[in-house]
Amino acid sequence: MTLLERQPAETLEAARSLTLETGRLRLRALCRDDAKAIATLANDLRIAENTARIPHPYGLADAEEFIAFAGASEAETVFAITLKRGRLIGTCGLSRQRGDAVEVGYWLGVPFWGEGYATEAVRALIDHAFEDLRFERLQAGARVSNPASRRVLEKCGFQWSAVVLTRIRAIASSAPVDRFRLDRRLWASLKAWGPVQRVA
Repeated sequence: MTLLERQPAETLEAARSLTLETGRLRLRALCRDDAKAIATLANDLRIAENTARIPHPYGLADAEEFIAFAGASEAETVFAITLKRGRLIGTCGLSRQRGDAVEVGYWLGVPFWGEGYATEAVRALIDHAFEDLRFERLQAGARVSNPASRRVLEKCGFQWSAVVLTRIRAIASSAPVDRFRLDRRLWASLKAWGPVQRVA
């Protein structure tokens, strides 16, 4: 991962001005113009039922509220995941939890599943978290009924730690979620996944 004209960000809030680039993707700050694309992609029960916070149905007002929240939160940073040509295909981010825990979250629109984009985006996010933000450990979750998301986390070096019941907003109920963690030492030993560029 190379640093382009930028000192490492020290907080999640400061990290919002970064753009992360991989071979096929660009992770950038959300903007108001993203609301329609987010609403269109996220209004799919297959996405909502596999995330904790996305409601279903999901409309334009929900997307606008999400973008406003992402822009104002001091405990979270959210990136739009776009193809290099600019098309938004999902979002990902980091959020501080209780104590020093930092949660990795992500979702992709269904038309973009199965192409390796989630793994590519999560690897960029992990590199950013450890190199720029200097976090010591990350955590993430995947519903036990979502093996594709579990594979993404495992390919990125996360190790299974537990199964917990988690409230899923879209189904108005709790469901079992596999919990994973990744620490800096393991990440450093797995850095063979290639460079990610960060640009101002």
